[in-house]
Amino acid sequence: MEKRGNFSNKIGFVLAAAGSAVGLGNIWRFPYLAAQYGGGTFLLIYLILAVTFGFSLMIAEIAIGRKTGLSAIGAFKALDKRFSFVGVLAAVIPIIIFPYYSVIGGWVIKYFVAFISGNAAASASDDYFSTFISGTYEPLGWFFLFMALTALVVWFGVEKGIEKVSKIMMPLLVVLTLFIAIYGLTVDGAMKGLVYYLKPHMADVSVKTILAAMGQLFYSMSLAMGIMITYGSYMKKKDNLESSVRQIEIFDTAIAFLAGLMIIPAVFAFSGGDQSALSQGPGLMFVTLPKVFNSMKIGTVVGTVFFVLVFFAALTSAISLMETIVSIFRDKFKWSRHVACGVVFAFSLLLGIPSSLGFGPLSFISWMGMSVLDIMDFISNSVLMPICALFTCIFVGFIIKPQTIIDEVTHDGAKFKSKNMFVVMIKYIAPIFLILILVSSIANALGIIKL
Repeated sequence: MEKRGNFSNKIGFVLAAAGSAVGLGNIWRFPYLAAQYGGGTFLLIYLILAVTFGFSLMIAEIAIGRKTGLSAIGAFKALDKRFSFVGVLAAVIPIIIFPYYSVIGGWVIKYFVAFISGNAAASASDDYFSTFISGTYEPLGWFFLFMALTALVVWFGVEKGIEKVSKIMMPLLVVLTLFIAIYGLTVDGAMKGLVYYLKPHMADVSVKTILAAMGQLFYSMSLAMGIMITYGSYMKKKDNLESSVRQIEIFDTAIAFLAGLMIIPAVFAFSGGDQSALSQGPGLMFVTLPKVFNSMKIGTVVGTVFFVLVFFAALTSAISLMETIVSIFRDKFKWSRHVACGVVFAFSLLLGIPSSLGFGPLSFISWMGMSVLDIMDFISNSVLMPICALFTCIFVGFIIKPQTIIDEVTHDGAKFKSKNMFVVMIKYIAPIFLILILVSSIANALGIIKL
């Protein structure tokens, strides 16, 4: 087996890990959740949770990866064979997510092409999105293209592929987000949306808001899916682990914040302050935003830039998902990177076809009103990820003990300033929240409660 890759330096690791964290969850999911749960109230709660709950889980996962030098399955097995099932669980999650995530990535490329080819007005029509996704060959074609681009980057490895692409894309992502956010604030009526987004209202604080913000952390920070363990296994021992995690958090949270700044005021202005226009899930990005861009003076330019930005975000996250699966296969079967990459590409393509066709030829397949893609999303994000994170907390808190992680963080004389908070979060607070997230997600899907 060829030598395991490494990031060349701390900056490369931080940008790649941040690239993994910054994805579609930041660009469209964060803004519509913020709008749905009180704007500034949701933002404040999310920030508090990110620097406590999110930080603790991320540092645990990266430390496990760096300590063992292995991907999820091998890492948990190396530390305690009894908990190797947690590694298997963590490995299953990206295998489920990557195919349907690539389907959505294909939709993004479709809209980018529509804007750059002068079809922005057509994309703003009410039935454009539904007509497109209910097709057969066109959605499959864009899905294939997105997955092929992802595989190409992963094919070249950690330093020449993932790190190099991340160093280019992540700074561009920040610049593009700032450009659209600043321009969006110039639209008439946008300032009211800005106030709504930034001003917390304590009357809006509720269990639902806290749970929604907690759930968003999984999407935003690539937690509980083996990604951070895999990236940690490529991290050099000399690099400061705690400061790296803080920098990833800052980068990820800043992009999520800017995404809200980019979308909420503009849609708020377009809809005349109607918050329901912001609460459409995928429809926000593919139905409402094209209408917003079409109403702007230079909307075609802004829309093109926006979908380039979303493509960058989707691609960096897809790269991390595929790299995690490739790393698992390489560790398990001792395959070369290229063989593992080819196998993962082939079976992911097959697994993604039902999600792509689930709005058209396979629309008869549904469960509790969910399409194939929605079913895959529910199983991976609402069920398996909280379970995986819960077992990770139990594993770190009570099996290998927090001191194992602390020793890895303080390797080579490094400081661990947030050590006490980490121990309390990982042993007591995080497990309680994770149980609440799991129970509420399932209850919500079954219609017992409505979040």
